[in-house]
Amino acid sequence: MTMSPSPLFLSGTKKKFRLTAEKDRCSRKYPNMQWGKMEAVINKLGGEDGVDRFLRDELVVSVPVRSWREEDGVIYFTVTSNGKSGKEWIKHFESRKIKISDYAKQLLLSKDFKPSKKGTVSQIALIKGESFSDDDRITSKIRREADRHKMEKSNAEVACLIRDLFTDEEIKAMGLYWIITMHEPIKDSDGAPRLLSMNRDGGGPWFDTYYDRSGFGWGRESGFAFVAPQV
Repeated sequence: MTMSPSPLFLSGTKKKFRLTAEKDRCSRKYPNMQWGKMEAVINKLGGEDGVDRFLRDELVVSVPVRSWREEDGVIYFTVTSNGKSGKEWIKHFESRKIKISDYAKQLLLSKDFKPSKKGTVSQIALIKGESFSDDDRITSKIRREADRHKMEKSNAEVACLIRDLFTDEEIKAMGLYWIITMHEPIKDSDGAPRLLSMNRDGGGPWFDTYYDRSGFGWGRESGFAFVAPQV
């Protein structure tokens, strides 16, 4: 005697068939979309409730607005002086949990660290290290390239303004690990010329310095800050 499948079994089979067909349809429409990635999108939206709110236009997804733009291997942005002294910058960075090296503190407290007038706006051009070959990515050739494009040395305070403007995540989004400000070198307590810089090391934001040597070789993920040419 042949037994007929129960209505419950048929209902479950039909449901499974519909889910499989729906999955196949989505796979054909979005062949490069993995289900794990789709799940991540749903999680980002806040689960099933978030998806429903999004479809009802109650939840808006927007593109983050960047305060910088990249063009031909150069990143452009503006900074505005707040007139802070080096001592004030040290206090400010410490309040923001930004680590400051001893050499950076020496430069900030130097008589040669002279902030611009409050409200002074500077257009910054950040040359990416990847624009140079490994052999050519040295200080003298970087400055020569900046001169060729009529870029100028910045005020040393620009390093502080950049560190205050960008998070480590934003610096990473630029494709950079280090940003070196190409200002007039300031001597440390040993008399060595140094440049203010910043980096992201995974342990939190850093404000640091590097020697200003003509033949010093830099990493590919470095960025070199100059004042952009006046248009």
